[in-house]
Amino acid sequence: MAKGSNLYFFYKKDEELEQKLKPLFNLAEENGFNIVEDHQEANIIVSVGGDGMFLQAVRKTGFRQDCLYTGITRSGEEAGLYCDFNLDQFDEMVHSMMYEELEVRRFPIIEADVNGDSSFYCLNEMSMRSTIIKTIVLDVYIDDIHFETFQGDGLIVATPTGSTGYNKSTKGAVVDPKLPCFQVSELASLNNNRYRTLGSSFILSGDRKLSLKLVQDGNDYPIIGMDNEALPIRNIHNLDIRLSDKVIKTIKLKDNSYWERVKRTFL
Repeated sequence: MAKGSNLYFFYKKDEELEQKLKPLFNLAEENGFNIVEDHQEANIIVSVGGDGMFLQAVRKTGFRQDCLYTGITRSGEEAGLYCDFNLDQFDEMVHSMMYEELEVRRFPIIEADVNGDSSFYCLNEMSMRSTIIKTIVLDVYIDDIHFETFQGDGLIVATPTGSTGYNKSTKGAVVDPKLPCFQVSELASLNNNRYRTLGSSFILSGDRKLSLKLVQDGNDYPIIGMDNEALPIRNIHNLDIRLSDKVIKTIKLKDNSYWERVKRTFL
């Protein structure tokens, strides 16, 4: 990584963390990096605080295509699936960035079109769930062909990297992020003579379009989760979901592959 790169740090502001970051800012500047206050000026966006903060950093900075993202976990936290570095070893990160002991990996993201007029991006997953104590009913289409009618608590649509999160907790598969695809998993489906679903997760090629159409049966205000945020739209009728042409480029240590991270996290 060339000297003179602009670094923007994304983190939850608190006095203790600010004090811990000051020497790291100084270390970066001593090694020829510039700390900037505006993320739009950054070549590298650094989140501090684990995978949840990394997701927030990507979302709040607009899923930028012209910069690199990397994550640092705080002291005492386990390394995450998106975070290669720890706050206690920031000097190792600076050394790696200076001497190019890094690789760039590209994580796929999904794009959700809401009601045909608003698009949103997700790095981890999108979920559509009931907000009341009542099941939600969704017509599921693949490439505009009706596939099933779902009744239950909701559906999760996960990227390959997001397959280790909410999706995994519902017994979905863990997917290699080198596969351009997305996965659909059920939340407590009810199968009976009227409604019948596949009953298992299924994986769609990146060339497919998934459409979810809300059946108006009195539960007409579902909640839409985009990564770790709720979508501020109440009146949702349908979602069209695709794998986006965009990717998130992240800094990767050469000896820290995705499957090494999965093993470290779960095994």
